[in-house]
Amino acid sequence: MKHSFYTVNHVQLNVWEAGNPADPAILFLHGFPEFGKGWHRQLQYFSTRGWHAVAPDQRGYHLSSKPTEAGAYTTDLLTKDIADLIPQISRGTVVLVGHDWGGAVAWNLALTHPHLLEKLVVLNMPHPQTMHHHLTHNPQQMLRSWYTGFFQLTWLPEQVNRAFDFKFLESALTGTALPGTFPPEVLQEYKQAWAQPGAIEAMLNWYRAYKHNPMQANHTITTPTLLLWGKKDKFLGTEMAQPSMAHCQNGQLVFLENATHWLHHEQPEQVSQLITAFIRH
Repeated sequence: MKHSFYTVNHVQLNVWEAGNPADPAILFLHGFPEFGKGWHRQLQYFSTRGWHAVAPDQRGYHLSSKPTEAGAYTTDLLTKDIADLIPQISRGTVVLVGHDWGGAVAWNLALTHPHLLEKLVVLNMPHPQTMHHHLTHNPQQMLRSWYTGFFQLTWLPEQVNRAFDFKFLESALTGTALPGTFPPEVLQEYKQAWAQPGAIEAMLNWYRAYKHNPMQANHTITTPTLLLWGKKDKFLGTEMAQPSMAHCQNGQLVFLENATHWLHHEQPEQVSQLITAFIRH
């Protein structure tokens, strides 16, 4: 696995890659508070099976550019980053895989740039229309998403996230995943990413820009879609999974009964096998 910089949409993205660049491309988008290397198991799996496996540090994360204003983190701008990256890492369409916030970008890319995608795979992130509905009408989901309101504050969230060697962020991972999912050496790599100048503020700005995200007029996903959902997710309710399928012309939903929000870390082999079977179908 190597990493290098690509210029996209007036910013630079640090991109992790494995496999032969001449092979078909599969592109992985991370969520909060991870970075591209969090997909290392999937990069290894697919690169050894004839794929050019790619995972960027998205805008604001780790070694990628970190614009200072919150308005630089709207979903449309984040989507444009990936739309600009795809022609640089692939000779044709790509299989796009997104988790959490990376899933939000993946959904939006399928809505706005379907010609770039062969297939879409989303892990534990509902369709944007479903997410918006539940954030405004579902008290249980509002309660689960309490931290998104806290992140809207100025100054204080940055201090809380940095305090005690990033204890809040560490707990967001270890406290909501199955035991042993994030070993100490992995957490140390995450902490090095969070410690990059401007990273914490940039990561929080993804949440602060949410109110500026326009809802797409067309909600229908035409790209064949696989939605994988760990049923023990403490952040996003399982009740949002099936309604997301209603927005997909060709959608498939698979629940992982014993996985949490961090299913690609907890069950990497099963997740990769499910993606492989979907691609081949």
